[in-house]
Amino acid sequence: MAARSSNKRLTKRSMPPHSAPCAYRRFFSRRRISMMIPLALFSGAVFLFFMPFNGWGNSSDSLDLAHRIHDIEVVAEFPHDPDAFTQGLLYAGDDTLFESTGLYGKSSVRKVSLLTGKVEVLEKMGDSYFGEGLTLLGERLFQVAWLTKTGFTYELRNLSNIKPFQHYMKDGWGLATDGEVLFGSDGTSTLYRMDPRTMKVTDKHTVRFNGREVRYLNELEYINNEVWANVWQSDCIARISPNDGSLLGWILLPQLSQGLLKSGHRGIDVLNGIAWDSEKQRLFVTGKLWPKLYQIKLKPASEKRERQIARQCLV
Repeated sequence: MAARSSNKRLTKRSMPPHSAPCAYRRFFSRRRISMMIPLALFSGAVFLFFMPFNGWGNSSDSLDLAHRIHDIEVVAEFPHDPDAFTQGLLYAGDDTLFESTGLYGKSSVRKVSLLTGKVEVLEKMGDSYFGEGLTLLGERLFQVAWLTKTGFTYELRNLSNIKPFQHYMKDGWGLATDGEVLFGSDGTSTLYRMDPRTMKVTDKHTVRFNGREVRYLNELEYINNEVWANVWQSDCIARISPNDGSLLGWILLPQLSQGLLKSGHRGIDVLNGIAWDSEKQRLFVTGKLWPKLYQIKLKPASEKRERQIARQCLV
């Protein structure tokens, strides 16, 4: 979640991933239907013809992923440190979050209470590092830094035993894991797959939407066999297949930043930070310098919103 200058708040990433054509396709037969066909068979055919296409991603009852484009509803609001330039976010159970923050001289990794927003443990990074994405694999937190190929691991319990590592992405932006491999982003349209033991890239894919590269893939989260990515400088989250980098869908969240601005929070920066509670099926999001963290749920977007994807999400 870095920037194109020494201050990421004023510059950093922006652009979306590879997505397939819009909503659903329906096929209608022009063959004449005999009046002798039983009504029951005709009704069954109509039902099949109008079933929504759901072959582009795993569905979840709680997330309602059987649609390509989603708006959101806010389920709950929680306090969030308004001075936290959020770069990486994850849920670790027991109403506990871990967060990576950026900005030179202010970057850190921290353990945070979901309910109160209180920072319970904080490990400050060296002033020469700009903190970026964060993920948890086993008992170790992995963090990358902006404009460098250096990253760090931390012991989960108290953020101690810090060890540096080198990665092979062009830059360090986002990190996520499925429990076995690491997924990474570098501010381009590339989604990386990496071996957590060596940090070497084992596979990578270019994410596209209607043929256009989705650049500025930022903070990542692994959710229900998908990689979700903030698109820097947009209010969009891209849902990406970890297998081939194909775009599975979009989540549109402009109401969150708009609500904060209307409430007088003029110092906020962009949407950034996705955390998933797999046990309770809870989804959390926040942004850089946001005073709130939101638990959200998804709802299908209108056709009008679907037509606006390129303008909203392709920065």
